[in-house]
Amino acid sequence: MLRRKFLKHVFFTAAGLCIPLKVAYAKQYLTIDQAKEILFPNKKLIETTVELTKAQKKSIQKSSTIRVRNLTINAWKTKEGDWFILDQILGKHEFIDLAVAISKNGDVTGVEVLTYRETYGDQIMHPKWRAQFYGTNVKQFLKLDKQIKNISGATLSCRHVTDGVNRLNHTWHQVLQYHT
Repeated sequence: MLRRKFLKHVFFTAAGLCIPLKVAYAKQYLTIDQAKEILFPNKKLIETTVELTKAQKKSIQKSSTIRVRNLTINAWKTKEGDWFILDQILGKHEFIDLAVAISKNGDVTGVEVLTYRETYGDQIMHPKWRAQFYGTNVKQFLKLDKQIKNISGATLSCRHVTDGVNRLNHTWHQVLQYHT
């Protein structure tokens, strides 16, 4: 009887060790202040929280074909009219925090990843990959494998960052360029 009880405990302990656990994984690459300094070195940024109306949300969703999840845009503006926008996009399972710089003319001047929470696919951190977005604007609807190269093993992260930049381009075009 003791042997059977012992074997039962050994079996359940071994089985418990074989069950895969979901491990929380997050890597913070930059703080907000570090991203500001990279994208707008030595420039004063004024915090500007913009609230989208439901009509603006619907219009941005329609033109960008990307869902607008939040009506509040966390942004900073330079006195020249350039924008620093914080955004959160969904990777495969977790959120990716982005900072996107858009010039007063509507061109993307920089993309930085602040926090990456996925277990793989962080190749989007490579500066050469992120540089593909520089100079893009609302006139070029960005598509993965067309204007933006895909990274094998990071396809969903690549697709969602591309979608996020498209959405922010349309947000600038429809709302932010008119915001004083």
